[in-house]
Amino acid sequence: MDAEQTVTTTGGSIRGVASSRSDSGAVTAYRGIPYAAAPFGPHRFAAPAPAPAWTDVRECVDFGPPAPQGAQMIGAAAWSPDTPLDCLVLNVWTAAREGDRAPVLVWIHGGAYIVGAASEPTYDGTRLAESGLVVVSVNYRLGFEGFGHVPGRPDNRGLLDQAAALRWVRDNIAAFGGDPGNVTVAGESAGAGSVLCLMASPAAKGLFRRVIAHSVPADHLSVETARRVSERVAEAAGVPLDADALAELPPQRLLEATDAVLAAPPRGPGVKVKPFTCYAPVVGGPELPEPPLEAVAKGGAAGIDVLLGHNADEYRLFTELGQSVEIDGDAALEATAAQVGLPPDALARYRRVRPDAEPRDLYSAIMGDALFAQYTVVLAEAHAAAGGRAHFFRLGFRSPAMGGSLGACHALDLPFAFGNLDTDFGRFLLDGPPEPGHRRLSDRMVAAWRDFAASGDPGWPAVTREATAVKVWDTVDELHATDESPLRDLWAEAAFSPR
Repeated sequence: MDAEQTVTTTGGSIRGVASSRSDSGAVTAYRGIPYAAAPFGPHRFAAPAPAPAWTDVRECVDFGPPAPQGAQMIGAAAWSPDTPLDCLVLNVWTAAREGDRAPVLVWIHGGAYIVGAASEPTYDGTRLAESGLVVVSVNYRLGFEGFGHVPGRPDNRGLLDQAAALRWVRDNIAAFGGDPGNVTVAGESAGAGSVLCLMASPAAKGLFRRVIAHSVPADHLSVETARRVSERVAEAAGVPLDADALAELPPQRLLEATDAVLAAPPRGPGVKVKPFTCYAPVVGGPELPEPPLEAVAKGGAAGIDVLLGHNADEYRLFTELGQSVEIDGDAALEATAAQVGLPPDALARYRRVRPDAEPRDLYSAIMGDALFAQYTVVLAEAHAAAGGRAHFFRLGFRSPAMGGSLGACHALDLPFAFGNLDTDFGRFLLDGPPEPGHRRLSDRMVAAWRDFAASGDPGWPAVTREATAVKVWDTVDELHATDESPLRDLWAEAAFSPR
């Protein structure tokens, strides 16, 4: 496309601008395109409504506002009570022309379902667009606004927002040179969890062909747990759990109430306490009738190709940067293992695998496996067993930052996969400017995303019923014919069920 380009969408004409990150100058970025109405006022706690149309050419050169959010954790976007509330916007990067049929990648950001935004510099789609993709990134409702249980209103409003964005892509992406019949939905962390939920959701059926999911969280709520959490939030906000009463509150009040609940999370029989967030997709309603793992295992998504993977040291991002962790001997580690659903001998089995590990490192290993790593592997294997095509990877490259203490931590993969090593986050993780070996690793990961989105083949063998082939990304990559983690049997005994 030209450096600046006008495109006609179903809502009206828009004009983009040349991406400043494009080496070739061929990538046009369209930012802040509304795909649904502002989810406030008459649309508060409702399914997304159509965005109002416009008549003049809309200048789409700046990102739209993020969804309301606090600063509870790493990755929070800047939001204040003065931020505009028309947050259901998306962004497009493309070097294709109308009439082309380029594969499309739609990015769903992470952030524990409570923070984040598509405007994060790490998610800039320029490099992926230069590789041959049309890239779309999406904002969606977070926290109570997106996932709180409100009587008489749909649960999983954040997922419904994502499905609405995918319908926008179906109806409009051809004007940007994209192929609406070849859409890949991708995400990391809560974004990966969202993507797997979309695979199981009737609201998104038929809207995409492939999935890329990095570090999928094993975190879903039953309707009953979601109701209990919302009761606590409403109590902290000083109102009954009633749609009209809650709709009278400004978003800031619900954010403050969420902080109060996070400071004293609800406990009870069968409730597994997860750090950082009290929200997650709610299982049991029309938006998400059953847990994604169950839907995948039944073959309900067998026609969707998947690329799944995780990082080797997932939880170190949180222990080193976001969570104060004091492990007082084996009793604390055994309690952690029990809390995440492992059998009584779990700690002993971790010690046999990591005989020289300090208690803090064992805690990080258990939590990383519980929240992300093992669930991701199980999903890939379940999809393959049900007749689907699944490819699996693990990031083994360790960050040199903070004396190497981060390891292959959560989110380390993102600057590499997007080709954005020169962002502030990328330079922090690399402890300085990227070296040639870092750039080569990034180029290989970008190519794998591109090739998978185009054809369903990232460049290594798929998982089968007999073997879980795993691509290990590092400065020198490895390909293992099957994943031979000595802890797989242990996690086979754990149940990844909604809390």
